[in-house]
Amino acid sequence: MMDTKDNQDELTPCFAALRSELAGIDTPRCVEKELLQAFQRQFTPERRWYQALSLPQWGTAGALCSLTAVVLLLAQSPHEAVSVSSRPLVGFDGGGAFVALDSLERIEAEPGAQLVEAEVPRTVLAPLGVPVSPENAADTVRAEMLVAADGHPLAVRLSSTN
Repeated sequence: MMDTKDNQDELTPCFAALRSELAGIDTPRCVEKELLQAFQRQFTPERRWYQALSLPQWGTAGALCSLTAVVLLLAQSPHEAVSVSSRPLVGFDGGGAFVALDSLERIEAEPGAQLVEAEVPRTVLAPLGVPVSPENAADTVRAEMLVAADGHPLAVRLSSTN
């Protein structure tokens, strides 16, 4: 049996001749591209699960998931934190609470606030929640207003209807 060292020594001149012959051969530029395309057609890779959707479809799916998460968070939030008290903001009572028309900081900081009584048309108070119908649109409401020194109204309390 021949030793592998002797076998390599015999093949060395053959490999050298093959290298010199191949060095002179220049392949066309498109051969590598065509070989890679043929290889890809023959051995198509399996598509992964995340490659089933395109980029815009993934964006839409992400937006829908985010929207669902926001809706679920809002649905699970405690309702007491966002609910309005059961008492109406405007009511007719004898000496009830004032409804603030300006910020509480401004009301507390006002040094010369005065209490002024006035007769106010019901139609003017409609934006505050006072019910207005064609039958009572001409009526007036007795209101007590907390007014700043410069005449700016700070708070109002409706006390009775006329």
